[in-house]
Amino acid sequence: MRSYRDIEFKLKKSPRKTTSIYIERDGTVSVLAPEPYDMEKIEQILEAKRSWIYRNLAEWEDLNRTRVEREFVNGEGFPYLGSTYCLQIVDDAKHDLLLKNGLFILKRSALSKAKDKFVAFYKEKGKARLPRYVEQYAGKMGLQPTGIRVQELKNRWASCSANGTLNFHWRCMMAPLTAIEYIVVHELAHLKHPNHSLEFWHTIEKVLPDYAQAKSWLRLHGAGLEL
Repeated sequence: MRSYRDIEFKLKKSPRKTTSIYIERDGTVSVLAPEPYDMEKIEQILEAKRSWIYRNLAEWEDLNRTRVEREFVNGEGFPYLGSTYCLQIVDDAKHDLLLKNGLFILKRSALSKAKDKFVAFYKEKGKARLPRYVEQYAGKMGLQPTGIRVQELKNRWASCSANGTLNFHWRCMMAPLTAIEYIVVHELAHLKHPNHSLEFWHTIEKVLPDYAQAKSWLRLHGAGLEL
């Protein structure tokens, strides 16, 4: 972590030519800047964005009061595609974890690795579904990523690599389909517009006229999509 006056931030390398500031999902202030770093310029941007940073940090604190800490016990609810399914722990099952008849069925012998089993479940579902959504919207937008990955992305829903690969957090599969579609279109738009410019948002709006609703849902409920 670095600091400028009373602002603590993480400085990250960016493949873009401009410097951007983000509030990560864990409340960290991240500065994405091209190398070699121009610290004087970065500090000028932080100073200019001071009010924006603290307003968004205050909003982050309010929204994260809804954060859920789930336990791997009978009756606990786990989200998938926007719906919540209760967990049932059983002594005997064919698979360690299975979604069946409206329940997540977890074999008791796999209980010590329950989190890993859920992560694997979301990754598997993401690898099966997300390429279909990407193909659908890439065709509409006239864009083509070089690859798709589903992985742990720490504090982001998704990212677009400099080489055109789209990376999705496995937690995306907890969200409703409308939110997933927004995440997909958002990252596809970055293939054309690296920054969140007006043209970037217009590109999304052409494909998803109601994208603001999905964006708002993620902002309000995203903190609850945790294990």
